[in-house]
Amino acid sequence: MNLPNLLSLSRIAFLFVIAALLFADFKGAVLSALVLFIIAAITDWADGYVARRFKMITDFGKLMDALADKVLMVGMFVILVAHPDFLPRWSLFLVLVIIGREFLITGLRLVAASRGVVLAAEQGGKIKTVFQIVACSILLLALSLSQDFGMSGGLVSTFYWIGMALFVVAAALTLQSGGTYMTKYWYLFSTPPAGDKTEQ
Repeated sequence: MNLPNLLSLSRIAFLFVIAALLFADFKGAVLSALVLFIIAAITDWADGYVARRFKMITDFGKLMDALADKVLMVGMFVILVAHPDFLPRWSLFLVLVIIGREFLITGLRLVAASRGVVLAAEQGGKIKTVFQIVACSILLLALSLSQDFGMSGGLVSTFYWIGMALFVVAAALTLQSGGTYMTKYWYLFSTPPAGDKTEQ
């Protein structure tokens, strides 16, 4: 359990604090949640940088980095959908797309791990994570302007719909990157494990 792995795990802890803040009833709660979310997102870069810089790369770290990203982002979108009268109902389908993809890829990672193969993050997966982070940040900013600062109208609406547009793009990229993973590593499902003598 080295520093990069602790940074990865911290994203899961951040999620619970952010959830509590988003449903808290005091001024500045949403802004505080936004700040913590940005800090949590920064740890996604920091854990990889520290691991490479100080040669602390481990198989556990590769798995936990990807898993912590999934927990944080899926959790954030679920919280935003659950927040009263914020996101439209159809956004639930975007969340289901993201959840379905993440469960599928996590299952693929578990199958790979059982065969001694560690699936590190792909470039497409990193790009979709960036879009998810930016979408969440902008949506949180719109919510903060509304709830913490009592603003309404043009500026709030602009940030809100920019965030929603990025949310849609993030969901599309999530599907695309999931397809890339499944295409690249489908052999893990279609070939028996080493030592499996089951007749085909």
